[in-house]
Amino acid sequence: MLYDLNIAWSPGLSPSDLQNTLRLSKTLGYDVVALNNTITGSQIPYSPSPITNPIPILNPQQPAGGGGAPSSITTPSTTASSSLPSSSLPTILRRATLEITDPATTNYRLPDFTRAYDLLALRPTSDRSFTWACNNTTDPPALISLDLTRPLGYHIHPRTAMAAVHRGSRFEVCYSQAVQLSSLNPESARARSIFIGNVQSLVRATKGRGIVISSEAKSALGLRGPADVVNLMAVWGLGPERGFEGLGTGARAVVVNEGVRRRGFRGVVDIVSVAEGGPERAKGEEEETNGKQGKKGQQQQGQGQKRKNNDKGGGGGIGGGGGGGQQKNNKKMRKEGMA
Repeated sequence: MLYDLNIAWSPGLSPSDLQNTLRLSKTLGYDVVALNNTITGSQIPYSPSPITNPIPILNPQQPAGGGGAPSSITTPSTTASSSLPSSSLPTILRRATLEITDPATTNYRLPDFTRAYDLLALRPTSDRSFTWACNNTTDPPALISLDLTRPLGYHIHPRTAMAAVHRGSRFEVCYSQAVQLSSLNPESARARSIFIGNVQSLVRATKGRGIVISSEAKSALGLRGPADVVNLMAVWGLGPERGFEGLGTGARAVVVNEGVRRRGFRGVVDIVSVAEGGPERAKGEEEETNGKQGKKGQQQQGQGQKRKNNDKGGGGGIGGGGGGGQQKNNKKMRKEGMA
């Protein structure tokens, strides 16, 4: 299965454009996509008010292996399920990306956003927020997404980046940030060169591990096929094997882990299915277990009695062996006397 965990969504996006983008992603071979709602620092509510999810539920399907729990997500009454045909659409998740500048004002709201969305990504904009997103969050974020078209203003240190990977976070590279730039605009050319340099720095810091590839497409024109994406990433410094992993197994691991975190017990144990039969089946299994234990006890008792009888018979053999030894000694004494 192929994943695109970042398709840009905004409240002003027309349903027809969204439908075209989702259908094209399905045609290109993406089985699971995520609609991304980017929330800037000024839009993050600091009061303890409930977080609502404005992204409409386009299909209530679940991706293979888990990934989110739409039934537990709070949505406004105005965003009911769309009438888009689900047969031509991929499985759709809902995601939020928080732009972080000051971690002190955002850390305590992360659990609320986690409960409201299927996926939660952080986009740090400073050295302090980047270090916090990699090392110091209460729960590791699913994705750390950087705006690679701008100078970061800090160095991506390998120790910091690998600490985030070991915690379970993944770094996201959005290829549409460079693809959708106009080649005629000098500023766009500079932004593309900055993007390539930042991608190479990230690949060097992580050695290609823990990277998820997404599009962040604002329209259908920003999407590319999986083979084209892997070739682009190979040109930018990421090997083909890591590229396919970023579109497949790496992205799937993010979806599955986030699903277990929301559905499972303390984010560790996930209840897959409930046993059939109920109390009657449990009672029958208990009786069967007791019967096996009783039969085993009888077998052990019989073996013990048999071993006891063998020990008694072996005592007579030992006595007979003693008599044979006495006869040999008598013969030896006779020979010595004759000598």
